[in-house]
Amino acid sequence: MRLHYLQHVPFEGLGTIESWAKANGYQITVTRLFDQDPLPMVDDVDWLIVMGGPMNIYEEGKHQWLVHEKLFIEECLKKDKFILGICLGAQLIADVLGGKVVKNPEKEIGWFPVSLTEEAQEDSVFFKGIPSSFMAFHWHEDRFTLPKACTRMAESEGCFYQAFGYGGRVVGLQFHIESTCEGVMELVRHCGGEFLTGRYVQSPDDMVSKAVYFNEIAKTLETFLCNYQKTMLDCQ
Repeated sequence: MRLHYLQHVPFEGLGTIESWAKANGYQITVTRLFDQDPLPMVDDVDWLIVMGGPMNIYEEGKHQWLVHEKLFIEECLKKDKFILGICLGAQLIADVLGGKVVKNPEKEIGWFPVSLTEEAQEDSVFFKGIPSSFMAFHWHEDRFTLPKACTRMAESEGCFYQAFGYGGRVVGLQFHIESTCEGVMELVRHCGGEFLTGRYVQSPDDMVSKAVYFNEIAKTLETFLCNYQKTMLDCQ
């Protein structure tokens, strides 16, 4: 199966998704948008993953590739591709589906629990076997609004919209469960200027010292990806 991901900055890659995908025999390709890589043909993609990034989805003047990326996501949606969006990726998908991206009332930077909605617990195959509340990593100040025909799937104390589902094939996650310690350290190095006081902002030391949390989200991610894979195989 062919997994293609869209990368917005060098320091936000697949994280632990990569090792899982390789272990499960996926053919992995990437478009590094920051390097002006060309986008693939939609028919050459079975599963699209849209990664995070520090930019806003509306900064098309500064990042002109955002225009082409949104059109590509739209084409993937029209062809019923399986799509996973993470953080900025979720916001981009929400925008293409007719939602908006707005400032969240609070910045979320660090480790905070996420709770699944009743709809996610009862109806979503993607979150099957995942606890109703689990730890996740966060780094955002924007959030998506819920597009029509989408289901809100998760929330946190600091952000009401943490995940959505669409059409049984598309999931957007505002939070991160693919993060590694090395990846968080890179975020701190490149985006450390975002550290401000806030109810949901942790120090760099607090973020990178939580080895137990990295292990926990790796297990959550594995369950989530296995659910996703089963759904894709059932649709073949």
